Amino acid sequence: MKANTDVVVIGAGPYGLSAAAHLNASGVSVRVFGETMSFWDRNMPEGMCLRSPWEASQLSDPSRSLTIDAFQTATGVPVSRPVPIARFVAYGRWFQSHAVPNLEQRKVVEIEKDTAGFRVVLVDGEAVRCGRVVIAGGIGPFAVRPPQFAGIPRDLASHSSEQRDLTSFRGKRVVVIGAGQSALESAALLRESQADVELLVRESTVQWTWQRPWLHTFRPVGAVLYAWPDVGPAFISHAVARPNLYRLLPRRLQDSWRAKSVRPNGVGWLKPRLHYVTISTGLAVLSASVRANQVDLQLSDGSHELVDHVLMATGYRIDVRKYEFLSASLVSALRLVGGCPVLGRGFESSVRGLHFLGAPAVWSYGPLMRFVAGADFAARAVSQSVVRARPGIVGRPVVNALQRPQRVALPRGQEGP
Repeated sequence: MKANTDVVVIGAGPYGLSAAAHLNASGVSVRVFGETMSFWDRNMPEGMCLRSPWEASQLSDPSRSLTIDAFQTATGVPVSRPVPIARFVAYGRWFQSHAVPNLEQRKVVEIEKDTAGFRVVLVDGEAVRCGRVVIAGGIGPFAVRPPQFAGIPRDLASHSSEQRDLTSFRGKRVVVIGAGQSALESAALLRESQADVELLVRESTVQWTWQRPWLHTFRPVGAVLYAWPDVGPAFISHAVARPNLYRLLPRRLQDSWRAKSVRPNGVGWLKPRLHYVTISTGLAVLSASVRANQVDLQLSDGSHELVDHVLMATGYRIDVRKYEFLSASLVSALRLVGGCPVLGRGFESSVRGLHFLGAPAVWSYGPLMRFVAGADFAARAVSQSVVRARPGIVGRPVVNALQRPQRVALPRGQEGP
């Protein structure tokens, strides 16, 4: 059957909205499915802030005009630094209303490949046929729940992405497991909500970044040490910020720098808020069991702790096979490395016409794809790839609110693949 749209975009977070904004302005026919900023709105604790700096927290439109600064000016809603998640969600919704008004807040239940392209089935039974699919499905399905807690009910042990209102733990004994920004900030928020909280860190120390802000912001020193997205250690961040360059590095070096760039750590502005939080380093949970309405933790030093709740800020392990909307035949056709699809030009997978954006692109395009800052590069690259693959486009942009994109000279290494 003939395709009834050129491209389907799945997902309405930073990557999905940015990709849709660029595709809308490119002249292809686009349908976009997802709930605007839903993961950020529903799966982040209230009061949490973005770890990314201001410059690296922008969504991407072709003219680079729909920025957080423009959002403040247009709405009169001030945005503080660091950026609160609630304000970031509001910014994302404002961006969507201007750049992606064709968003359909419906769920995709299955994607199948056939000889004519793809068949995308919606929850209400509609089947959309298209030539290409861009998946920006986010990290929600990838949450890691350690096996020690496999038999513990979720009202006693939950992943940090499952708790939005931490004030519900007021007066309770809570253990937070993890050493990254999510664990550290969750512990701070719990303490500020008057919970009795302890942070368990498996490593011997907590790692911090931005402890000397002037090294990141003072020119020209900051510009020499760190690229604008500020992802990765000093100097390494310049390669991380240029995915085309990063892809040319030897695989061993890519893997090493990726590990250094996404290892668990906290941002320096959070440190004072943990002053009264008990942080126990060099400890791991060996086993957990339910005792009455509490959790009995056996720790690696031989001790036991009895707590009311365990909050697992244990991160995310990418595995696109956990995207329930991918048909079995599609999954079997994907070339994967550790759950990440191997992507070529324009973020295209081994299944022709199927693109993956965001965290699943980290193996192919580097650690920038784990952060909001990577949305600009990814959106430009995938839109360019789609346009190249479909010469003689006769459609018109569906977004009248956007001006025709201007030609922008990107820094060397950041141009689309």
